[in-house]
Amino acid sequence: QEHSSILEALDVKKVTWYHVTTVIISGMGFFTDSYDLFVISLVTKLLGRIYYHHPGSSSPGSLPDGISAAVSGVAFAGTFIGQIFFGCLGDKLGRKRVYGLTLVIMTVCSICSGLSLGSDPKTVMVTLCFFRFWLGFGIGGDYPLSATIMSEYANKSTRGAFIAAVFAMQGFGILAAGCVSLLVSAIFDHQFPSPAYMVDPAASTVPQADYVWRIILMLGAVPALLTYYWRAKMPETARYTSLVAKNPEKAATDMSKVLDVDIEAGFAKNDQARTSLACSPRNSSVATGSTCSEQPPHDIFTTIGWLPSAKTMNAIQELYQIAKAQTLIALCGTVPGIPYHHWTLPHNRIGFVVLYSLTFFFCNFGPNATTFIVPAEIFPARLRATCHGISAASGKAGAMVGSFGFAALPNGKSLEELSGEAEPEKI
Repeated sequence: QEHSSILEALDVKKVTWYHVTTVIISGMGFFTDSYDLFVISLVTKLLGRIYYHHPGSSSPGSLPDGISAAVSGVAFAGTFIGQIFFGCLGDKLGRKRVYGLTLVIMTVCSICSGLSLGSDPKTVMVTLCFFRFWLGFGIGGDYPLSATIMSEYANKSTRGAFIAAVFAMQGFGILAAGCVSLLVSAIFDHQFPSPAYMVDPAASTVPQADYVWRIILMLGAVPALLTYYWRAKMPETARYTSLVAKNPEKAATDMSKVLDVDIEAGFAKNDQARTSLACSPRNSSVATGSTCSEQPPHDIFTTIGWLPSAKTMNAIQELYQIAKAQTLIALCGTVPGIPYHHWTLPHNRIGFVVLYSLTFFFCNFGPNATTFIVPAEIFPARLRATCHGISAASGKAGAMVGSFGFAALPNGKSLEELSGEAEPEKI
């Protein structure tokens, strides 16, 4: 069937395998984003043991508050800037070209994060933060571009579902971060067994533990590399080519090839008249990132006694336990707005974990997904990536508050000290 309008043809086209492929390609980018952003919270305890151990201390080494906040939050600062920068660039240069650029940045910086230079704490932390910032910068571009590309390929009836499917890959990325950390730590603990910290502090962190966190971070480059070929083959979206680049003939040709539709390019002027909306500030994302992002769960879970005390484990075992906790949370759903002390008591720990999980679930069940879908739906093609980037950056601003703000707890006290539980019960 021949259509007189490119937008009309795309809006009424039935779902094809190419639509599904686009979901997978865009979704794998988002999968990589969430893996890279969330995985750092799993290895911060290990970094503290390796680089900030003080001989003779009764407890394992830990990252100083400022460094911990920087390591955890610097990627979100990069993401915040990248979302706005690449969103604007995507509207200027095209979705496909900028999408490929963000992929290259993400891949290179994932690998470089694991190859952080030096062996002394200062050098390693500075280079790690440097590469994590630029990793976040690349990830920031993937947010608006993934949603925009999916929106501009999908038909009217399934557009929201397809964009939501791309966003759903965030949960799988978080889950993958936990599973990969479990696997790598289990392998190293089996190959290089060591005593618990309370038995032999020095021997509890084997030299090979330095490879563990590096491998886990570098594996974030794998899913991005796997989709590079298909990203390169994707043509520019017809809506951008026709409405922004003003080349309806190429748009008609591209879509006729990949979606098997017949479009009369000469009638593309009909589409121009249909796009007069301006970018509206009313759709800035709710800052759901603050809850769903950065604060490592291990401090909370150790406080309530769900995880063993750090001194009862060696370095790699601690990483394994942290990864197991985060994986379970990712499977179930995070921090309840309820009386805190009640849920830190040992006999209430299961209830705490359930409520913590439900918070994750409802965060993603409603507001987190809709703030990803709505911007891709309501903004015009010429401003879609820019406005989606601004909306997404609003969410990352909340994540930055969560990451850096946590370090500003009164007098730098830990959750354990604040809850009044000096030594949590071991399970």
